[in-house]
Order: sequence, then C-alpha cells, then structure tokens
Amino acid sequence: MQTLHAATPDDYAAALAAHPRLLVDYYKDDCPGCKMLDMSLAKFAASEDAAGVALLKVKLEVIGEAFFRDLGLRQTPTLALFKDGTEAARLPGFQTPAQISQVVSQHP
Repeated sequence: MQTLHAATPDDYAAALAAHPRLLVDYYKDDCPGCKMLDMSLAKFAASEDAAGVALLKVKLEVIGEAFFRDLGLRQTPTLALFKDGTEAARLPGFQTPAQISQVVSQHP
C-alpha cells in the first residue's frame, strides 16, 4: 500500500483525484489513539485487502484545524475511505486491522 502525505488542501485534492481507492488517515501528533491506529494500518497494509488502496496521511498540525472543521471532523484519529473521489465510509476513532479490512472490502 502506497503511503502519501498531504501538507496542503491542494495535496489532499490531488490525492483524491489520482487514486480511485484512497484511505485517508486524519491524525495529530499528541493523540494516543492515532499511534495505535498506525499499528493497525501497518498490519492492514500487509494484508491482501490493501491491494489497490493508497493511504493518505493528513496531519492536523500541518494542514490546519480549519481544514479539519470544514470536513466535519470531530475527533482524531478518523479514517475515511474514498472511492473515485467520493467518501464511501468514515470511521471515527481507533480501528482494528479487521475493521479496516471489512470496510475496504465492502467498497471494491
């Protein structure tokens, strides 16, 4: 699974346009759940379900709190799965590798 990083809203938009299946990890540095989610994402990345899915890391401290609010994000971590540029699923809070796989497999 390819991992990308968005530092600006333009980076975010470009990633959505370039990747038909994109898992977006909205996170911040001082978030224990975010660190735990990183471990889940690493395990998910090694699974067959991760084939054809790119991961976009969007850090609150870099892209800005206003951007997060505009997306309606209320907590970190939050994962969102985009299919062809449209949000297909949003997973607030910590997710296990199995939960991530289940959502990704529901949106092939």
